[in-house]
This record gives sequence, C-alpha cells and structure tokens, in this order.
Amino acid sequence: MLDHGAAMMREADAGGGRHDHDVSANHARTGEPAGVVMVTRHGHVSVTLDALDAETAALVRLAAVLAGGNETEVRAELSAVNGVVNPIWVEEVILQTYLFAGFPRALNAARDWRRVSGRKAPMSADDDERDVVDFSQRGETTCATVYGEFYDRLRVNIRGLHPALDRWMITEGYGKVLGRPLLDLARRELCVVAACAIARQDRQLHSHLHGAVNAGASVGVVSAALQVVAPLIAADDMRRYVGLWARVQGK
Repeated sequence: MLDHGAAMMREADAGGGRHDHDVSANHARTGEPAGVVMVTRHGHVSVTLDALDAETAALVRLAAVLAGGNETEVRAELSAVNGVVNPIWVEEVILQTYLFAGFPRALNAARDWRRVSGRKAPMSADDDERDVVDFSQRGETTCATVYGEFYDRLRVNIRGLHPALDRWMITEGYGKVLGRPLLDLARRELCVVAACAIARQDRQLHSHLHGAVNAGASVGVVSAALQVVAPLIAADDMRRYVGLWARVQGK
C-alpha cells in the first residue's frame, strides 16, 4: 500500500495551496500558473520554478499515485487534491498518465476525478482544430526543450528502434500530450519524473531528470520533487534514483 501523505498536500503557503485567493482563482480558470516567471518561447509558455510550492508538490505526488497506486489509493489521492490543486492541472496530469501508465489507468482516474470533484468534462479537447503537421511541429519543439543537447541523438536512437516509435513519440507524446499549454512544461516534467520513479523505469527517469531542469525546474526543485515521492518508493529504488540524480548533476 502507498503511504498516503494528505497532510502535506493540505499545506497552504504564499506559493500555492487552496484556491480561495483572487490570483489562484484566476489561474484555476485559465490554467496559467500563479506566482512564477513566464516566458514565451517558440509559441509556448515556459515557467521557471525556483521553489517547490505545496500545490506543485501535491501534483507531483498525484502523478506518482496515478501511475503506480491501486484504485483505492488513486481515489483517495484525487480526493486529497480536490480543492487544493488547480483542477485544470489535475486533469492535465490525468491525461498524460496514459503515456506512462496506459489508457486503463488514465480512464479510471478520469472517471474517479469526475465523481470526486463534481466537475464536468470540457466541451472540447482544446486541440480539435490542430492537424498532424501542427502536432509534429509542437512535438519537435517540446521534445527538443526536454532533451536539449541530446535531442538529435535521441531521434536517431528511436528511429533505430522503429520509425513508427519515433513518429509517435513526437506527434503523440510531445505534440498532442506534453505540448498542451494548460500545464507548463516544468511541472509536466516533474510529474513525469514521479511517474517514471514509481514505475521503476530508470532509463526514462534519467532522461526526464535532465528534462525537468531543461524545462525550467531548478536543481533544488527536482531534488524536492524526488523527496515528495520517496515515501511511495522502496528504499533500494530510492537510493538508486538519488544516484541517478547525482550523475545528472555531474557529481
């Protein structure tokens, strides 16, 4: 069973917490993060995270539970974040869960979230008018941001596995899903780190630890995010992940 840390998620501070202030209510409506630096790059909104606020920490923990928890644990975690985390962020993490844990988990989480939150689904998918070319371009930009100097090598390596996997990675993974604008890429990558960690996917975890930094999360924020999910992970695995993270930092 996962150790449920709802108390941590209910902390409220200047950087995050319940949506009972004007600024938080605004970003709950728009999906834009509050209290962070925002920069437009290649038509995308990027965010620099210098501190892990309570709201983002709760989102990261949710991502781990969505990817690795049982149905009871997922339901409890969704109940814990309801009213604490921007509901648009919650829905975006549920959507991206299918990339890392499969459609069944994403579908079940979405069903439970509708019941727990009482929120109805949006009227559209936001990207209804985009075509394959648009998704491909957005995917290339997003993937290049995440992988940085390793991007070209990644594309060669994935094509060597299968050209279809390369195309799906860019168009489906980074274009349709991780390139969606309703959750900034830094927070998305922290959630990917959480999902990879609980799934014991060391190779992908290594890549997305780099990716979180490349997307705008500080070293301190990534370290804090790893500690958020540590209670959910076996001690031997966590020691291995700390070693991975040290190598990413060049230690």
